[in-house]
Amino acid sequence: MNYSWRRTLAIFIKEFQQMLRDRLTFAMAVAVPVMQLVLFGYAINTDPKGLPTVLVAENGGPLARSVGAALQNSGYFRIAHRTGSEVEAEALLERGEVQFMVVIPPGFTREVVRGTRPVLLVSVDATDPAASGNAIAALQPLLTQALATEAVGPLAALAPRPTPVELRVHRRYNPEGLSRYNIVPGLIGTILTMTMVMLTGLAMTRERERGTMENLLATPVRPLEVMIGKILPYVVIGYIQLGVIMLAAWWLFEVPMNGSLALLLALIGVFMLANLGVGFTFSTLAKNQLQALQMTFFFFLPSILLSGFMFPFRGMPGWAQAIGELLPLTHFLRIVRGILLKGNGLPELWPELWPMLLFLLAAGVLALTRYRRTLD
Repeated sequence: MNYSWRRTLAIFIKEFQQMLRDRLTFAMAVAVPVMQLVLFGYAINTDPKGLPTVLVAENGGPLARSVGAALQNSGYFRIAHRTGSEVEAEALLERGEVQFMVVIPPGFTREVVRGTRPVLLVSVDATDPAASGNAIAALQPLLTQALATEAVGPLAALAPRPTPVELRVHRRYNPEGLSRYNIVPGLIGTILTMTMVMLTGLAMTRERERGTMENLLATPVRPLEVMIGKILPYVVIGYIQLGVIMLAAWWLFEVPMNGSLALLLALIGVFMLANLGVGFTFSTLAKNQLQALQMTFFFFLPSILLSGFMFPFRGMPGWAQAIGELLPLTHFLRIVRGILLKGNGLPELWPELWPMLLFLLAAGVLALTRYRRTLD
């Protein structure tokens, strides 16, 4: 039989019409490339600027004000807080509200004029080395240039000196700037996000495809009982995954554990439940396992790109940060890095915990609302 272009065209038209009938799959095929283009083109920035900084300056004099203005004008630093208390500034750094703490000692101007090279202390939250590397590199030239503009008149003798101030940079929580201290804790969240959402998303759709949904619906089990019963086995799997990852983090990568392991296990449970709620919601929306997997990818892609795992969170534009704040992975990354690297307790982590609890509540309510007690 000779090859027929007419029969090929007929099959083509039939397949294309079938694809258009599956609106969800067609929408995913169009939406995912658009989302990737927008996220990679606009939201990803490997040279973050406007990093929040707390300036500790008490009676530093006019040269201290020049240093503060130079930091602000550089673009890398945004003076978000000014205080005279180093203890208050330390608390802001520990809670993650600022990236840098700049301490200008009292009598800074007087010491510079005398030529005694006062110490300018800069403490950095180095839990994410990529977020602060360029800003740290710009500090010394920025400081020299800022003081050079003031070296006129009686201070002209200071102009030839390249560094009238001694700059000390302390990389807090990650002194050596090791990337694995940032990546390995983040992998805990990304792996759990992918597996929890995907496995739960397949739960209900598998029941439909295997024809066992009728048996489930014939029982007196209530929607909440079905949801909890479906979710709990994956919580156990999640903790098994966590154990494997944590052992590898300690033995292979030597990631420190400065905080409470019990607190970490409890908060990881909240994070897993939030993602399992999303997966269960997807299972009530999808008609088959393929659609459930597509929905999982549609949730996982922005989570991994906008949470601060792959790229510095503060380097993204404001609209991308706003979307990232809605995702549980964003807050979990801050929690796990805070416990492992900073030794944070519950009071410091509460600002990140309550958004996850709110997300968990919303996902659970939506899943129960979408649950169908019939096959229609």
